[in-house]
Amino acid sequence: MKYLPNYKDGSIVNLMGSIGSNFGYKSPYGALKLLPSSEIKKYKNVVLIVIDGLGYEYLKNKDSFLKENLRGSISSVFLSTTACALTSLLTGAAPQQHGFTGWLINLKEVGIVTRILPFNTRYNHLDLVGDFKMKNILKEKSFTFKIKNKSFVINPLSVMNSEFTNLTSKGSKKLGYETMKGFFRQIKNSVNSKGKKYVFAYWPIFDGLSHEYGVGSKESRKQFEELDKSIKRLVKSIKGTNTMVIVTADHGFIDTPLNRFLRLENHLKLKECLTLPLCGEGRTVHCYVRPSKVKQFESYVKNNLGKYCEMYKGQDLIDKGYFGLGKPNSKLFDRVGDYILIMKENYVLKDQLEGEELTIHIGHHGGMSKQEMLVPLVVIDC
Repeated sequence: MKYLPNYKDGSIVNLMGSIGSNFGYKSPYGALKLLPSSEIKKYKNVVLIVIDGLGYEYLKNKDSFLKENLRGSISSVFLSTTACALTSLLTGAAPQQHGFTGWLINLKEVGIVTRILPFNTRYNHLDLVGDFKMKNILKEKSFTFKIKNKSFVINPLSVMNSEFTNLTSKGSKKLGYETMKGFFRQIKNSVNSKGKKYVFAYWPIFDGLSHEYGVGSKESRKQFEELDKSIKRLVKSIKGTNTMVIVTADHGFIDTPLNRFLRLENHLKLKECLTLPLCGEGRTVHCYVRPSKVKQFESYVKNNLGKYCEMYKGQDLIDKGYFGLGKPNSKLFDRVGDYILIMKENYVLKDQLEGEELTIHIGHHGGMSKQEMLVPLVVIDC
């Protein structure tokens, strides 16, 4: 069963609409039904903690401080992956407007398939340099630029000054950390600074462990338990500051056994239809197809991959509102495949470039299962 983003009143984009109203910004997407703007307006400070990869389905089954304060589930965006969803949290806009359509994006502007957040090429990870900057492709203003009050953006030191972070934290004071203690120290210090403020704090390590070991692994569980205890300590330490702490995620996770990992190299009749390497994610794949091979492509997918995926024309999914509502980014069509394959159950489809190391993860996201698409909304009064 596919879970569609609820851009009307139930997605992470609407969450940013609710928060924005507390700081003088009116989002075209409107507020989140589970957390109306009127509730947030009672608070001097709003802290949004984003735990990369922490799905609602995962959290609801874990006895924890976070579960005690769990208000419900909200949807990620399409695709349910960091490149799309974190960009939505940092801009307040859906992919329909910000134009990021997956971890791997065909940038027509430079004729290269890129890893968009590191801002480098898929092949050999060569940095995009010279006059071509992230601002040339991400025109949507940062959420912290749109709001009127003081703001802080807290990121790992390793990405604190990346092109993506610099662009999506404009209007804020950037803070970095190296450890979990440092992460929560920066949040506490930000809350205790003078004035009304918004604090965005991003934690990526749960995501990394869930990729490597699986979201059902002991490594991911240990990480979650440490985060849960640390958030409980943080809340206790800032009691009485008139702060709302919101905990959510960009997407959830699903585990994939090796026998559900499909390689394009084993489907050569499909591969010969393509003009570019696969883009998007292994769970939702953008395919760029030669016009002369369209019938072959469609026939092959239907007859050989129908068990594993559903096939759509990229333009149809734009028209149906998968990427968002309203007027699309002028570059959106270029960054969406001619066809999009949405993988069923927990199947994954990957290709491999010449000389490229094939990384086989256990945990995946980017698809439309409830495990990937639904994220938690945790709301705590301080």
